[in-house]
Amino acid sequence: MKISMNISPNSGERIAKVIAHAGVASRRAAETLIAEKRVALNGKTVTTPATLVNAGDTVTVDGEALAAPSPMRLWLYHKAPGLLVTHKDPQGRPTIFDKLPETLPRVITVGRLDFNSEGLLLLTTSGALARHLELPSTGWTRRYRVRVYGRVDAARLAALADGVTVEGMQYGPITASLERQQGSNAWISIAIKEGKNREVRRVMEHLGYPVSRLIRVAYGAFQLGALPPGDLREIPAKMLHEQLGDAAVRLG
Repeated sequence: MKISMNISPNSGERIAKVIAHAGVASRRAAETLIAEKRVALNGKTVTTPATLVNAGDTVTVDGEALAAPSPMRLWLYHKAPGLLVTHKDPQGRPTIFDKLPETLPRVITVGRLDFNSEGLLLLTTSGALARHLELPSTGWTRRYRVRVYGRVDAARLAALADGVTVEGMQYGPITASLERQQGSNAWISIAIKEGKNREVRRVMEHLGYPVSRLIRVAYGAFQLGALPPGDLREIPAKMLHEQLGDAAVRLG
């Protein structure tokens, strides 16, 4: 990763937070960069994400200095199936970043959708915003329409409201309801707040309903609507700040 940036004027901030505010990566991804010894403070390699940055300090990633944080922006993107949500794939498979317009500023994703999943993906210039929207404590609900194979028992879906454990992994409350049964296939509406890796697929398979199609239709207040596959739509700054409420000032 090669970036050209300057340090944020804020003082006494954790270095992972500074990197996130600069739009380089989410705070979690910034911690990974630090663990890989790719981050330096005033020329010295950083070994812990708890390192504090003060006004006048210089932070570099891969030898390049951070720039001032860009304005916080957010886009809705309709991800098509058959794309990875990563910047580069060792196997050479296509990624969403191969498809995004070259005029788009550097963005990071809010969470992920797996290779075969489709629908709404949020893109932002702010690592701090990405982290905020991903946290279960923020309370932003992810909504999906899921096509599964099998005769669906509505009572088993309703029981997911109490949470479920799958192969040692505990999932929190899930709202799931049968939309319609079409022969041996069914469409189910699902809402979750945690968004753990492959959560919807794993839970449905645990119930004996293999997923053949998964579409994210909403992330919190943001809706996929009629946005065509592969298209982008930027959220106006006023609307974004309204949805973030008091957090807008803290996130910048």
